[in-house]
Amino acid sequence: MDLLILLCSLLISYLIFKIWKFIDSKRDQECYILDYECYKPSDDLMVSTHLSGEIIRRNKNLGLNEFKFLLKAIVSSGIGEQTYAPRLVLQGREENPTVRDGIEEMEEFYTDSVGKLLRRNGVSPREVDVLVVNVSMLASVPSLSSRIINHYKMREDVKVFNLTGMGCSASLISIEIVKNIFKSYMNMTALVVTSECLSPNWYSGNNRSMILANCLFRLGGCAILLTNNRSLSTRAMFRLKCMVRTHHGSRDDSYNCCVQREDEHGRVGIHLDKSLPKVATRAFVENLRVITPKILPVTELLKFMLRLMAKRISRNPRKGSSATNLAPKIGIDYKRGIDHFCIHTGGKAVIDGIGYSLDLSEYDLKPARMTLHRFGNTSASSLWYVLAYMEAKKRLKRGERVFMISFGAGFKCNSCVWEIVRDLGLDDDGDGNVWKHCIDDYPPKSISNPFLEKYGWIQNEDDPETFKFPDDQPHD
Repeated sequence: MDLLILLCSLLISYLIFKIWKFIDSKRDQECYILDYECYKPSDDLMVSTHLSGEIIRRNKNLGLNEFKFLLKAIVSSGIGEQTYAPRLVLQGREENPTVRDGIEEMEEFYTDSVGKLLRRNGVSPREVDVLVVNVSMLASVPSLSSRIINHYKMREDVKVFNLTGMGCSASLISIEIVKNIFKSYMNMTALVVTSECLSPNWYSGNNRSMILANCLFRLGGCAILLTNNRSLSTRAMFRLKCMVRTHHGSRDDSYNCCVQREDEHGRVGIHLDKSLPKVATRAFVENLRVITPKILPVTELLKFMLRLMAKRISRNPRKGSSATNLAPKIGIDYKRGIDHFCIHTGGKAVIDGIGYSLDLSEYDLKPARMTLHRFGNTSASSLWYVLAYMEAKKRLKRGERVFMISFGAGFKCNSCVWEIVRDLGLDDDGDGNVWKHCIDDYPPKSISNPFLEKYGWIQNEDDPETFKFPDDQPHD
């Protein structure tokens, strides 16, 4: 009898041990953000209104109609006059970029942001177990990831991933790579480095489908420190709840809507096709269909199902709205499962369209609008500038959820949800948030449009030979 009791006790102990090990292993599959650092370029790279017009003016391939098109695009872009451009553009060398220009642009970014991030968190570069780098439009030899490893003297066995050509949604792809690695290894520290290289990709031709990118894209980048070490969970800022990636690359119109190519004169640029809004809408709706059941309560899911059934009967979006819509209104309340919305700053129309589709308030859209105004479209890193704005405004409270959504060439729509682990706000040491130097000025009582004030007159010009600026003052 005693032997039977002993055997039962051992069996129960074994089962408890196995259950504990199973739970313990699952806990180590969590993905936490310990900290992140957005890049603030030096003030000498800031683009003023006068400089914007001057950059357009010195492109000798543009006619009057192209001048008007670009100036109109700038005026309506939602971008302010404190964004940053590559050094070679400010120096007037954009038509003759070199490989070194692109590498130096990236070096300025990662030596600043990665260095600050590691120092602030007391993490040695040799403690980094995983490095994921995504920069879409620069493929150097050695790779950018190798350059970062060499600069910071990381370990020989660091797991390295170098992503190119992934577009504006690449940072979430990088996060998913880290998340999948965390499923197989315990107590890991990962570093994600996300940016875009503009220096070798400035378009100097006159193809309208390719010159628009020059108006929106600006310098930026972000370094993100992640871990699955549960002993560090109390230090973490965010915990990943779920992620959904939608890729429509098998569809020809989706594949061809955003392509790097040469124009008829051999000048390289990014072609944005007229089908882009339709393609983005399709990817956006498909992504929402998958992630919505993961983030909303049952009552809202029922409304979602009814909405889908109604859409099958009538596929036309609701008429009568003056908004530029990315997609028709979904018709459910996403605020029942989400507290904050982190929207890719692809442009004013993108922000307006997502706001309309998800029925968001101006309060919800303000972080994206202010990020577009202050920093422009910084490609894959733009989501993190929006998140930093929310943090600087002390919006982010423990237990709340942040919904990130971004778009990219391919065509892709990626989204994820983060749970806030602790109350977040500006730190006291003057470091750590890219908005700290100017957050008190945002949002301004009214956003003036310096581009309209300075260049609105071009609409009355008839002769490209008489194109002049309102003053002869050189830019700062």
